Amino acid sequence: MIVVHHPDQALHDPEFVFRMGQFLPQPDRAERYHIFLREARKHASRVVEAPLGDLEPVLAVHDEDYVRFFETVWERWRAVPGAGPEVIPSVHPTHRMRRRPKDLLGELGWYSNSTSCPIGEGSFAAARASAASAVHAADLVLERQGPVYALCRPPGHHAYRDLMSGVCFFNNAAIAAERLARRLGRVAIIDIDVHHGNGTQDIFWERGDILFASLHVDPDYGPPYYAGYAGETGEGAGRGLTLNMPLPVGTGDAAYLAALDHVLGRVRQFAPGAVVVSAGLDASAHDPVQTFKLSNDGFATIAGRIVSLALPTLLVQEGGYLNPNLAACLGAFLNGFED
Repeated sequence: MIVVHHPDQALHDPEFVFRMGQFLPQPDRAERYHIFLREARKHASRVVEAPLGDLEPVLAVHDEDYVRFFETVWERWRAVPGAGPEVIPSVHPTHRMRRRPKDLLGELGWYSNSTSCPIGEGSFAAARASAASAVHAADLVLERQGPVYALCRPPGHHAYRDLMSGVCFFNNAAIAAERLARRLGRVAIIDIDVHHGNGTQDIFWERGDILFASLHVDPDYGPPYYAGYAGETGEGAGRGLTLNMPLPVGTGDAAYLAALDHVLGRVRQFAPGAVVVSAGLDASAHDPVQTFKLSNDGFATIAGRIVSLALPTLLVQEGGYLNPNLAACLGAFLNGFED
């Protein structure tokens, strides 16, 4: 197992999130990066610091105006009299509002769908380092040096082409899949995060070379809401290449693994050249989101069944939040690829 990371990922360290009418501790703290790296080292044949490179791989997936906005918003925010310590939107366009304004607060709302993506001084650098880790990991997979674990933080699967969402800024899994597809043709993405990868789905919705499959909490009852229903299957060249497996709150190992087997059957039919796993650990019974009830053994079994595909494999870290079992959960998952 090769582990790819970059220390700049720890530069993004927001303190709070506004949810349920109150300010709560931010679930995506920089400590996650350090926990993941310490545990991943135990399973690594090699640990690699990713080169930052340029933004070309990011721009292959994301809208240039969005990227430039994210790159400059901190400095613009600091110039606003009375601005708080973190960049957080307070207004958002609905589906009836179709014009992007030029004022900072209006533009901030345009490029974010909630208050879940606070931005600080180091947020852009951290997101860039996270994306660079996914890019370098994809390059190692192309060299047949897999499996490769890309430690990516902030995570990415909620980020749309031109929208930050759900603590995600750049869609690391999509960036990696795009890079792999340019060389291999077909690529499958398996998203095991407890929350639907709505950004990834949207990015590849009409693509005929990317299969996106997601196992997640039923969007009628859990975030990100609004997407991830079983009837969403793609359009155009991508028709039939989105596979959503919404599952009820409280899903445990047996039901989850049965759904995973269905996903793996579809992946085999698609016959991709590689698989990207959006490796969220927040389906764990110990995770603070308290949505699914997967055990550490369940995560090891998930890994083993993905290994049975016998495909070049890239693991991209998504969710999985601070709790005493977080390192052990990652360890069980990575160990499943070693066994």
